[in-house]
This record gives sequence, C-alpha cells and structure tokens, in this order.
Amino acid sequence: MSSAPSVPGATHPGAEDGVAATIVTATADGTPAGRKLPGPVLSGLALARGEVDRSAHLRTDADWLAAAWADPRTRVIVVERGQALCELADDKARLVFSAPAEAPDGVQFLLGVDDDGVAYFGVAGPLPEASRPGVRAASLREAGPLLSDRDAGLLTHAVALANWHETFTHCPRCGSPTDPFASGHARKCPVDGSEHFPRVDPAMIVLVTDRADRALLARNTMWPQRRVSILAGFVEAGESAEQAVSREVAEETGIAVSAVTYLGSQPWPMPQSLMLGFRATALGTEITVDADEIAEANWYSRDELAAAIASGDLLLPPPVSIAHRIIQSWYGTELPGSW
Repeated sequence: MSSAPSVPGATHPGAEDGVAATIVTATADGTPAGRKLPGPVLSGLALARGEVDRSAHLRTDADWLAAAWADPRTRVIVVERGQALCELADDKARLVFSAPAEAPDGVQFLLGVDDDGVAYFGVAGPLPEASRPGVRAASLREAGPLLSDRDAGLLTHAVALANWHETFTHCPRCGSPTDPFASGHARKCPVDGSEHFPRVDPAMIVLVTDRADRALLARNTMWPQRRVSILAGFVEAGESAEQAVSREVAEETGIAVSAVTYLGSQPWPMPQSLMLGFRATALGTEITVDADEIAEANWYSRDELAAAIASGDLLLPPPVSIAHRIIQSWYGTELPGSW
C-alpha cells in the first residue's frame, strides 16, 4: 500500500475521523516551528458512541424505576465478567436483551431511556442460556466495533458499572459492606453514611511523530512478539494529562516532546480507564527504552509501516482501541493488516 508523501506543510486527512495533521517544519536549530492539529477531533470511536439518553434525573425516582421494571417493553442487558450475550454474524453484532422477569438476581442499574420511552437496564449477574444459534457471550473488545451506536453505548455503560460493583463492595473508610443506590450509579455505606461513585482512571495515549513525520511505535514487555502500539500511561495525582504525556514518553523512550495536542477520548472499562488521546512532536529521535515497561521502540514512515505489516513483522492494535484510530489518522487511510 502506498503512503502519503512526507512533504513539509502537507495535510493528511484521516479516512474516517476527519482529523487533519500538518507536517511539522523546523527552524535552523531544529526546534519545531509549529504544527496545525487537528481539524475535528476523533469521532466515531468504537466505545465512545451511544444513542440512549442516560436519564440521570430518574435514577433516584423509586416509583418510576419500579414502573419501568414492570413495563414489558423494558430491555435488560445481563453482564457477567465483562461479557454479555450478543448475536454475531457477518461482521455485525447486536445485543441480546432479556425481559425484566427473566433477569437474574444482581445489582441493577438504569442505563437510560430512548426516544420512544423504552427503558434500558443492566444487571450484574450470571448470563442466561443462549436461545438460538449465533448467540453467545462476547466482550467489549470483540463485539464493541461490530455493534450499532445504540448497543455499543449501552454495553460500554453496563460493563463499566458491572466491573465497578464487582470490585467495590466495602467502604474504604470503615470496611463495612456498601449498598447500591442511585440505580446502581453509586454505593453508600450504611454505617458512616459516606457515598462512593464509580472509579475512573484517566490514562493518556499519544502518537509521537518526528520532523520527518515518522511515527514512534513501541512494544510493551508484556506483549507478544511483533505487537506494537503508541505510548500510553496513567495520569498521576496532581498532574495534567499533557504533563503525563511528556513524562511518560520521556520515561519510556527517552524522547522529549512538544506541541502536545488533544484529539479525543474513549472509555476503556476493562476495568475502569478513560483513554485520553493526543499527538505530540518529538524534539529528538534517539530512543532509549526503559526496559521495564518497553521492550523496544522504533520510528516508522508510512511506507515502512505498511511493509512491516505486509511481511508479518508487525501487528497493530485492533479497531476497538483508540490507538488504532490515532495511528490511522496519521497514516491517512484505512490501516492494512488483520487483528
């Protein structure tokens, strides 16, 4: 596959997300002279979609919740260990809902109400038996990109809450078991009255490019051979996301960066992260991996990346990830390879 030319000042539009990146030029001393990033931010991310209004104002309305649960139109997603029943066929997927009367015992959470007044709930409990061929348990990683906007948003919401309820069962202040309230969007300690809300861990993920517009890709020490992605790490206490970008890139590869530019975000509830996507410009090209988290890192032009994928030397992250979409926005068209 041919790649876009690396011409100073050229613009490479992303194939699907509308992100436009202008190649960095440099002054005589090598300092980046500036970049124009982005046009529209990343859109259509697999797990950042949704159509159903979350209806937060109804979460504490006991009468409405009881009536909605008794409504035969109400649909329930059962989530167990991050999976839900889906019907998968022909590179498409759709959620398989249960009626409230068929839902198992477990924590219930209101996911929202659609434009037709249909309520959607999640339940953290054992999955029902598959009712027909083609229906089976699937995770967000597998089904997320294949689901409709409605179903992707519902499942991401449900998995995030189910994961939290599975792990956050006791009060961190006094150790007493906590009780769900606000229709599963919070828990309360019956002893000291403290209220606790779902944990979200912000993490930055960044595509670093050099003056020649080559991309920095790395392999984590925990990954199999050939698997590479862009750099990522958690935002620390008292740190901005942009500061985290600079720190993590320097710690993992020894590269200093500038022009840190926000692109978009995607929830990653496996178990509780929020991925904040960025682009950044490298101030140098000499790589020194930390050998603790990063096994290897290298610069790739578009032609070099395409050749490495075609030869089987590299495997990129799958389309469900924001990493895939950020790399694609730089590459300029649909990424080659399989996942």
